[in-house]
Amino acid sequence: MSMLSAARRLAGKIAVVTGGLSGIGAAVAERLLAEGAYVVAADVSAPDRVPQNGAAVLDGIEPVRLDVAEEASVAECMAAVVARHGRLDILINSAGIGRDIPFLDTLAAEFDRMIAVNLRGTFLVGQAAARHMVEGGGGAIVNIASVAGVRGSRGRAAYGASKGGVITLSQVMAVELAGYGIRVNVIAPGPIETPLVAAIHGEAIRRDWLRQVPMRRYGMPEEIAGVAAFLCSDDASFVTGHVLAADGGFQACGISMP
Repeated sequence: MSMLSAARRLAGKIAVVTGGLSGIGAAVAERLLAEGAYVVAADVSAPDRVPQNGAAVLDGIEPVRLDVAEEASVAECMAAVVARHGRLDILINSAGIGRDIPFLDTLAAEFDRMIAVNLRGTFLVGQAAARHMVEGGGGAIVNIASVAGVRGSRGRAAYGASKGGVITLSQVMAVELAGYGIRVNVIAPGPIETPLVAAIHGEAIRRDWLRQVPMRRYGMPEEIAGVAAFLCSDDASFVTGHVLAADGGFQACGISMP
């Protein structure tokens, strides 16, 4: 554990991490826990029900079922968290789906599903959480977007549109929620070693990424988690509406590297 983790910057905070049982979300949940937060991992793969006598806490992280694309599921989940813990201080919107599909081959249903989970889900969870944060006097929200939402690339019509929408949505949230003491920021990861990336990045795609990322490697979920912990902490108390690229220098590289 790093010295920053040992500092427990988030001691006593109640945090919700969507998509918190796998990939970047799981790494973020573990990092927030290490920094002192009580973490609810809200994930569509979590059990349907929590025991009546208390949460089913696994290694200090409470798994709760949430379908971010379903308004009723979102409202129920956020209300249950606040009812059990009294407040909500931190939200990480990490739940998402992705697939590379050529623009001309993208079906409307595929486009709609990507928007529903990645963009609509961020809106629904962010709005529900922010309402509770307003009542509680403030909080911090971090939305996970992607460099695909900043720069166009092949096969990313649906995914890139959804993540670009997350960035703009987050900036609007930051402006409108600042007066309530709620900070909203965005992390735009580059290629990260997650199960989702492993499933959609074949050998040719990996070779192209490694050629264009100045650091010549994929990032690790824990590296995104460290950025999220910073943005949620008081170390970032004057940071809101910011898009932080954690991409190994990809966006800084205007011309493809040899």
